[in-house]
Amino acid sequence: MTVFVDDVRHQFGRMVMCHLWADTEAELLAMANRIGVARKWIQGHPTLSFGKHRNASWVHFDISLGMKAKAIAAGAVLTDMFGPAEHVARLHIASGDEVLIELATRKLRQIEHTRLQRQIAAAEAID
Repeated sequence: MTVFVDDVRHQFGRMVMCHLWADTEAELLAMANRIGVARKWIQGHPTLSFGKHRNASWVHFDISLGMKAKAIAAGAVLTDMFGPAEHVARLHIASGDEVLIELATRKLRQIEHTRLQRQIAAAEAID
């Protein structure tokens, strides 16, 4: 089981934020406790989240870059900007719902294709 952070950089006032999520709720909450993120900031959780944050598409925290550094030091795995979409797609595949599996499989292929295109573009930029 794994806890993840992504490399996105979203402005939130004067802070720069990214995402923290995990394979399981227990792992996510344990990491939040370990690095000092208040549980009240969880998003996408049916009971722990509040207001509009309950409607997030997956269970996660938005965390500052300082908290990101703490999470990585505590063992979180750094992913790219596609990490959250990849995570949600894998959850859909695990659901057993045939429609969600088809959509998620398509999403994973799109992500793989986009990553490959970015690698090619980066290699061409070096040449």
